[in-house]
Amino acid sequence: MTRGNQRDLARAKNQKKLADQTKGKRTDDLTVEQRKARDAELMREKQKKKEQDAAAAAAAKSK
Repeated sequence: MTRGNQRDLARAKNQKKLADQTKGKRTDDLTVEQRKARDAELMREKQKKKEQDAAAAAAAKSK
């Protein structure tokens, strides 16, 4: 029985392969329309926050 660490290497290689297969799969169970609506809302909130930060910076600069 001179396998050395071959079993451990094979196990690590298999775990990496399984991790690569699940990479990129969606787990949120949303339809395309739902995902687009969610993303659009997040972008609107982000834009609103950016505009508020810019207005606050302009107000602080003008004082």
